[in-house]
Amino acid sequence: MADKERILKTFKDLISINSPSLSERKVADYIKAALAPLGFEISEDDTGAKIGGSAGNVTAFLKGTVDAQPIFFGSHMDTVEPTEGINVIIDGDIIKTDGTTILGADDKAGITEILEGMRMLVESGKPHGDIKLVFDVSEETGLFGVRHYDTSGLRGYFGFIMDSEIPAGAFTMNAPSDVTINVEIFGKAAHAGMCPEKGISALVAASKAIAKMKLGRLDEETTANVGTVSGGKARNIVPDYVTMRAEARSRNEAKLEAQLDHMKSLFRDEAAAMGAEAKIELISDYKTFAFDKDADIVKFAAAALRKIGKEPVFQNGGGGSDANIFNEKGVPALLIAAGYNNAHTPEEYVSISGMCDCADFVAALAEA
Repeated sequence: MADKERILKTFKDLISINSPSLSERKVADYIKAALAPLGFEISEDDTGAKIGGSAGNVTAFLKGTVDAQPIFFGSHMDTVEPTEGINVIIDGDIIKTDGTTILGADDKAGITEILEGMRMLVESGKPHGDIKLVFDVSEETGLFGVRHYDTSGLRGYFGFIMDSEIPAGAFTMNAPSDVTINVEIFGKAAHAGMCPEKGISALVAASKAIAKMKLGRLDEETTANVGTVSGGKARNIVPDYVTMRAEARSRNEAKLEAQLDHMKSLFRDEAAAMGAEAKIELISDYKTFAFDKDADIVKFAAAALRKIGKEPVFQNGGGGSDANIFNEKGVPALLIAAGYNNAHTPEEYVSISGMCDCADFVAALAEA
């Protein structure tokens, strides 16, 4: 079983390191120092140089002792902000902060669980196949680390990404595609008091489009949102230019295309109706993936979970993760809940027992 005190120390060590995206150097060095005594071959790629960061993606390899299914575990080294000046509070089984910062359990809980699982495996001397660990950078700002990761060395591997919310150890069986919609609306400026009728308000055109738009949760598979609106120069000028950033997500590609068409049409039609013009750019952020319960990787994971006396919990995903990119690149990767909750907020917390369960699961997955 996982060593509770060792898990607690590892987690506290990691969250004490301030590591927002592009500043993961100290976390990378910590991981390398933790894995080297276990016999892992460790390398770091040049992703940091490519994206302007302090560290690249770290890969660690442990040669198998028997011929068995090769597997890899993944988690990301960066966190959202703020974590500077973190004040950790341990309340029984729960680890949280004083509310002035986030905790950073997303995804330092995942790193902790992988490190502890590997320590358990090596200490036990139990047989295992080839194992790789992938700790990537800048996940939070757009999955940039895994986008630059060379997956050619993972062919034939099953992947397990320790990075989602409670319940600890749950399997995320699917996740949506996500498309960013960048919109510019061009109107015509005029003095708002002297001659407003000579102007064309880009802001009014945008507002009319948004008011008619289907947004929020559209069904169990599909969501849409207009996240930012920016424009205008002064209160007494009819705004001639507005920019917006919106998105649509769905686990169903046909529904996603329909929602994108709906949103694009409204922006264009409402702008044109006022004599304005809309320019729209679509950016695919990541693609959907889906596993069923009979998939080999799911059966493999379920068997390992039952070895530690637990039954699988299957859940649907609503966000993106490294698992989306690995699967898009042809490497099967199952997203596993690392057991944190309220990620990206000052109310974030994780349970010590949940991290212990996940570390036990990691060790069970690794054993041949």
